[in-house]
Amino acid sequence: MSDLQSGVAVTGTGVRSRPRAVLPAFCLTQITSWGIVYYAFPVLNPAITADTGWSAGATTAAFSAALVVSAIAGIYVGRVLDHRGPRLVMTAGSVLGALSLLLIAAAPNMAVFFAGWLLAGTAMAAIFYQPAFAALTRWWAPDHVRALTIVTLAGGLASTVFAPLTAILADHMSWRATYTVLAGILAVLTIPAHAFALKAPWPPAPPNPPHVSGGHEQVVRSRAFWMLAVTFTLSAFAMYAVVIGLVPLLIERGYTTTQAAWALGLGGAGQTLGRTLYATLARHLGVTARTVTLIALGALTTAALAAVAGPYALLVAVSVLAGVIRGNLTLLQATAVTDRWGTTHYGRLSGLLGAPAHAAAALAPFAGAVLAGPLGGYPALFASLAALAVTAAVTALGARTHHPEGEVTISAGKS
Repeated sequence: MSDLQSGVAVTGTGVRSRPRAVLPAFCLTQITSWGIVYYAFPVLNPAITADTGWSAGATTAAFSAALVVSAIAGIYVGRVLDHRGPRLVMTAGSVLGALSLLLIAAAPNMAVFFAGWLLAGTAMAAIFYQPAFAALTRWWAPDHVRALTIVTLAGGLASTVFAPLTAILADHMSWRATYTVLAGILAVLTIPAHAFALKAPWPPAPPNPPHVSGGHEQVVRSRAFWMLAVTFTLSAFAMYAVVIGLVPLLIERGYTTTQAAWALGLGGAGQTLGRTLYATLARHLGVTARTVTLIALGALTTAALAAVAGPYALLVAVSVLAGVIRGNLTLLQATAVTDRWGTTHYGRLSGLLGAPAHAAAALAPFAGAVLAGPLGGYPALFASLAALAVTAAVTALGARTHHPEGEVTISAGKS
């Protein structure tokens, strides 16, 4: 029987119990949180602009501002997680998320709408992947890769479940009523799950690995840390600009909106598939080789989308392969700190490492749309994004730590 089933973890100091309810709770709350706080917006935004007269640019800017706030707030959330665990942070985040959606639903003007999304951004930092990853890494190490994979597989279903549900609700009621209903669903499903499933004692932080003798301050000042931050920032910008730009790229090449949407959707299926492959990849490649390989493959798929105009089946295949790479990159970032510097300060370090990447991901869709015109169209934009991803692969070489011999065993866990 595996440790995930038995609820037992073997550590350097013996055997301790794992909280059995955490994994199913996170699967539920990640589907719900991402589905409602993130994926409902693109479904409802046309109705919001049609009803209020606000421009799509303004409403989307409010949503992007929430993502930037989430990136910044994640730094503080990470510090709290290291010391107190996930229960208080994630329960408060669920409450704040529901309240922010109610404020958005009731917004009489753009200023209040913006304020609601800024509040939602703070909630995102407390209920999305980062705090869940920190909890699983502390409770499940050294077998955390499998636990992270399970939760990200569940999270990948968020759009599948809640985009259609949001559309069905919007067909029968106003966008304001839809957001009110969704706020209720978020509160009912995630507040008690976080409050009761995360009650287990927070294990003390393990000691720093021998090569991190100076604590997290030494890590943050290191060349490897900042090179990795640059790598993930460039990679995130390229990746999210590609995701949002795929539909207009295919439309520009003469395909229908439906065909473009199918290509994007099947790419999402590839993302789910990719996450199932990461543990095997982690067992066979060291962390630096793994990082360079995945980002370089992402650059290759982006270049292929820039260069190949058809046939449609080939473009779909490339989109699916790009999704497989994206799925692996999610877990690569989730394990980046543990692979290099252990789990002692995972929350703090992952918050600092992820902040610029999350901000880049928030800004990428707008920057891509703005740059497509001056560059001469979406194929040229995708070629530029491929070059940016190649740059990220090169900077990943500078993120090598001084003790690479321990990298594979930390990330791979038990086979």
